[in-house]
Amino acid sequence: MRGVKTGLKKRVYHAVGKAIHEWGMIHENDRILVGLSGGMDSQVMLNILSGLQKKAPIAFDILPVYIDAGFEGSFAKELKHYVEMAYGGLKIDYKDYGVLAHSSENRENPCFLCSRLRRKRLFEIAQETHCKKIALGHNKDDIIETLFINMCYAGKIGTMKPMQSFFNGDLDIIRPLSYVEKKDIVRFGQLNDLPEFKNNCPSANKTKRSEIRGLLETLYKHNKHIKGNLFRSMHNVAVDYLLEVKHDRHSKST
Repeated sequence: MRGVKTGLKKRVYHAVGKAIHEWGMIHENDRILVGLSGGMDSQVMLNILSGLQKKAPIAFDILPVYIDAGFEGSFAKELKHYVEMAYGGLKIDYKDYGVLAHSSENRENPCFLCSRLRRKRLFEIAQETHCKKIALGHNKDDIIETLFINMCYAGKIGTMKPMQSFFNGDLDIIRPLSYVEKKDIVRFGQLNDLPEFKNNCPSANKTKRSEIRGLLETLYKHNKHIKGNLFRSMHNVAVDYLLEVKHDRHSKST
């Protein structure tokens, strides 16, 4: 078991280190807001960033933040106790975003509205706490799924990037787990006894993402190379072979 744990740790840390290096995610004296959800992805991300903070050749600070969406059965107190014991502190922001998103007042997709409101609040907290970067726990599988969600439901080709800048570069979103597969994250969390708090959102597992995830898992079962090929394809776009509109095709000559 020790050999399995050591091998997995090396693989995960290598993937995280590669993403951080290739995208220039962390620099000297950075103050990084770490967005927690209670799920295993963000728990592993916090664990790894905390580990890197202790041994990295550069100094940087992390600020764990959890936005409680207002659902019944909140695990905020339990999460706060764990994070404070393991890492030193957690900022909790209590909101009613989830309740509002699932109310009759909302005509949009509940997940879209709740996600947008929480993201906006994270931006505000980052500014209030002088954090130039926000770390989110999206992983390799999430990036592939987002590509398919956009193609199937938005009619466009695009996904989440490992690092994205906002407000003319004043704020960056970084995704340190971008090169790590979900199965490795789950196993890493289990082997390191990291707690996972149950998602208390009524729309959990009833989203477009869960539908796309099921479709992709079926493909992965038939060919072990498909996931890697899909991920590499986003770095290898044959632009000349994509459809494009010739706006001047029917323009009149003058």
